[in-house]
Amino acid sequence: MNNEELVAVSAQREDLHDWIVTRFRILMDTDCVDTALIFADEWFEWLDPEGLNKESTLFFNENELKELYESCRE
Repeated sequence: MNNEELVAVSAQREDLHDWIVTRFRILMDTDCVDTALIFADEWFEWLDPEGLNKESTLFFNENELKELYESCRE
């Protein structure tokens, strides 16, 4: 992964983290506690500040993945 791709992936990860935290807070503020807890259970690793930077995030290049899939079908 080159530096440009690394910056783009980091930005996407940061945007996703911000959305997750915001969504959780909105659910809690609107008394949707059960939904918020289900949401938090799914995104626990992203909501835990201690584990956030330890969690691996796997991204893939869609074209490379499609090429690999096609080559495996042959």
